[in-house]
Amino acid sequence: MLDLLSDWYLWTKSIHVISVISWMAGMFYLPRLFVYHAERAKPGSELSETFKVMEHKLMRYIINPAMISTWIFGLLLVFTPGVIDWSEYWPWVKATMVTLMSAFHGWLSTRRREFFRDENTRSGRTYRMANEIPTLLMLVIVIMVIVKPF
Repeated sequence: MLDLLSDWYLWTKSIHVISVISWMAGMFYLPRLFVYHAERAKPGSELSETFKVMEHKLMRYIINPAMISTWIFGLLLVFTPGVIDWSEYWPWVKATMVTLMSAFHGWLSTRRREFFRDENTRSGRTYRMANEIPTLLMLVIVIMVIVKPF
């Protein structure tokens, strides 16, 4: 099995990167939709219902599958011999940031369900600030993987 992972390393890495890009695109876009939904759409309005459909489809068809694929191919990379030296600190920092990204994904999913039920209590400003979280996490993750500062 380990030989198979080594043989398919570049394919696994490619699919992982494609998955991450797709996941991040959704993680950037959904909070922006929430800003507009919170600021411009009254609960029950036609605009609100349109946002609900957009948010649901983005989460169900892009963000969730991309996160699952990111995790699957990321774990395959972890188990590929010679890819990660767990005695260094960078993989632990990266793993922590990916876990935080996944937790933020869960937070967005909960907010989406609140919008769906017309129960959002947060302002557009909250979602604007939340929109920065995936950017900060992504910066740390990329630096850990490319620079491996420690």
